[in-house]
Formats: sequence, structure tokens, C-alpha cells
Amino acid sequence: MSNIYTHQDANIWKTWILMIFFFALIIAIGWSFSYYYGNSDILYFAVFFAVFMNIFSYWFSDKIVLKLHKARAVTRQEYFDLWNVTENLSITAGLPIPKLYIVEDRAPNAFATGRDKKHAVVCVTTGLLEILDKSELEGVIAHELSHIGNKDMLLSTIVVVMVGFIALLSDFFLRSQMWGNTRNRNSSKGGAVLLFLGIIMAILTPVAATLIRLAISRKREFLADASGALLTRYPEGLVNALAKINSVSIPMSRANNATAHLFISNPFGAEKTSGLHKLFMTHPPVEERIEALTGMTIHHG
Repeated sequence: MSNIYTHQDANIWKTWILMIFFFALIIAIGWSFSYYYGNSDILYFAVFFAVFMNIFSYWFSDKIVLKLHKARAVTRQEYFDLWNVTENLSITAGLPIPKLYIVEDRAPNAFATGRDKKHAVVCVTTGLLEILDKSELEGVIAHELSHIGNKDMLLSTIVVVMVGFIALLSDFFLRSQMWGNTRNRNSSKGGAVLLFLGIIMAILTPVAATLIRLAISRKREFLADASGALLTRYPEGLVNALAKINSVSIPMSRANNATAHLFISNPFGAEKTSGLHKLFMTHPPVEERIEALTGMTIHHG
């Protein structure tokens, strides 16, 4: 039966599988170019680049996410209530107190990132702080701390780099072909290969991005909701927070497909929940999350 511990273990091996897949993808592309151009240096470069990108993803993917959304670190003096809530809940959860970041955005939202518990970051928007009361803010912060405790962060954050890289590959192949039209090529066959790979990558990029995000599993949101409710011992706080966030439902100014799965709510605003749309949602429907929380029984004392 699945529980928080099996979820943590699953996240660890999913992270390894994702990084191995990424490594193999780059090597395969490098080998293809090396074969068609008869240059083994391309393969050597691909091996080096694959190793570099895996290391880079592990150490810097969280910084990329924060940069993408123009998040800034805040002090206790600036946001005392936010600091106080986060500190108290972290102590209760037995977690190191994460760094706190703010995104200047009217859309109410939040996410957690970082490679491990000791290097965790919780980020909230100014819009979130404007509409939530203390118990609701506690619910949201407890949810994000649960992602940290459940070891969701590294896997989720590395996905951002992987999805972004797939998009860059597509762009590179297509541009290489366009540049090739204005330069002399030693092999027209090589140019055809680049064009073919570029077209395939352009088609597969959005599909791959969606499938990778779905591999993270929407179940982690339900688990973080439940874990957060147990942490505060007040499910109604998160229920009310989710309802308020959903009622505003405005897109973030810097919403990004690669990072959408990190947030407590879809940064693009309301999602269609009917038919096939539901299969490709980055988040479970808010109604289902609220229903699950409402059905929880918290034993006090």
C-alpha cells in the first residue's frame, strides 16, 4: 500500500531514471551526428555534455526556476508573518527552515524547489499573501513543506531543465538547417538528417514535455495536501486557501510550461477538466483536492 515512505523512495528512483534517460538521449544524438559526419569528436563532446548537464541539473536547477520567475529572497523584517509561519511549521515537521522567496505577481500561487531538505526554497507570490489569512497561509506553506519532506523537489525541478533542453534541441536542429542554407555543406545528406531530426524534435517537444511532467504524477499533489493538513492539523485552512486561489484564477505574468507542475495551482489559470483535457492536467481538479481534504479525519491530542 502506498504511503509517504514509498512515495519518497519512488521519487529517488524516478530521479535516477530521468537522469539516465537524459544521459542516453544526448549520447544517442551525439552518436547520430558522429556517424553521419564521420567525426568521433562529436560523440566525445556529447558524452562530456551529458555528464555536465546532469551535474548542472542537480546543482543549479532550483536557481534556474527562481530566475525564470524573477523571484527574490526576503528577510524576516520584510515579511515577518510569512517567516513566522514557515519557521513554526518547519520545526513541527522536523525540517530545516527553508529560504523564503517572493515573486511580485498578482496571481496567488506558491512552489517549493531545491535539491534536498538542507537547500530547500519556498516561494510565494505577493498575490497569495494579499488574499490569504493566517490559517490559509499555514495550509499553503504546510503543503510546500510536505513537498520538501516527501522529496518531491529534486525530481520536479530537474524536470524543468530536461523539458527546457528538449525544446532547445528542437530549436538547434531547425536553426542548423536554416543556417546551412546560407553556408557551404560538405554533405547534403547531413543537412537532410538535421532537418529530419529538427522536424521530429519540433513535433515531439510538447508531447515529451507533457509526458515528463505527467511522470511526476498528480498524486504527489494529493499527498502533499494530506501531509500538509496533518502538519497543521487543520485541513480547513488549505481547503479555504485552494478555494480562494481557484476563485481568482488569473495567469501568472511569467507562467512557463516547463515549471507549471511545481506550483500549488496551475500558473496559467483555470484548466479544462472535461474529457481528454483531464488526462493532461498538471494538477488535479481543485474540487477533487478539496473533497479529499474535507473527508480527512484529524485526531487531536
